[in-house]
Amino acid sequence: RIFQERLKITALPLYFEGFLLVKRSDYQEYEHYWTELRGTTLFFYTDKKSTVYVGKLDIIDLVCLTGQNSTEKNCAKFTLVLPKEEVHLKTENTESGEEWRGFILTVTELSVPQHVSLLPGQVIRLHEVLEREKKRRTETDQLPVMPVEKEKEPIQGYADALNPLPECFYAVSRKEATEMLEKNPSLGNMILRPGSDSKNYSITIRQEIEMPRIKHFKVICTGKNYTIELEKPVTLPNLFSVIDYFVKETRGNLRPFIYSADDNFGEEPNMEERSEKLKKSPHKA
Repeated sequence: RIFQERLKITALPLYFEGFLLVKRSDYQEYEHYWTELRGTTLFFYTDKKSTVYVGKLDIIDLVCLTGQNSTEKNCAKFTLVLPKEEVHLKTENTESGEEWRGFILTVTELSVPQHVSLLPGQVIRLHEVLEREKKRRTETDQLPVMPVEKEKEPIQGYADALNPLPECFYAVSRKEATEMLEKNPSLGNMILRPGSDSKNYSITIRQEIEMPRIKHFKVICTGKNYTIELEKPVTLPNLFSVIDYFVKETRGNLRPFIYSADDNFGEEPNMEERSEKLKKSPHKA
């Protein structure tokens, strides 16, 4: 549930997570946060189970990462030097510190750092993250450029609508929704996602009739109602009714795609592999 709720706020790929002590330039004391590195952004949560972050830090323009001598035993300190501020980080042990340094430098410099003390398996993970981040940036660069005002609309709109959204809503693109359905058929075969215009919605389904087929349906917001664009358009009062319509019309053959709390998303590398698919920028409907 936690993983699913965080995806509705930001679907940037999760590369690394853990506890960090953070001190921004304006503060005197370190604050303890559960921290996620998604893309090139650090998201800070009050604890491991929180679903809403209390702060975030974009580190794509990192100037350098400098180490600090620590008098505390089994503790690593380093500073993120950014164009407008310096952020001091402290980890609970030296091994965690090396991992954070490795992942941060990998995604900001787009290369695996040579001078980090990590095990072979951890270095392999850095190379995997490097390829994912390169792919993410390539896909982001290919998106059409939109004015800043319009770019913010889906983020604000979809985030504010967290409560009334069905559980099978994910802020992913057409391509990513298809990949989710194809790779996780046991979790369901119907996803509600943002539309290409950032104002409406789309339904992506996967049906197995003789052979698997992917279909996409536009769901247009018409005042207080929602219209499914079919040969004979169907208008319904809310998005929950839209999902129910597909379920009932197919006699239960279509099931909402929902991550279960029993899924092993906290284990590596499954969580990274799946979360990499759940990015936010909507593509074509």
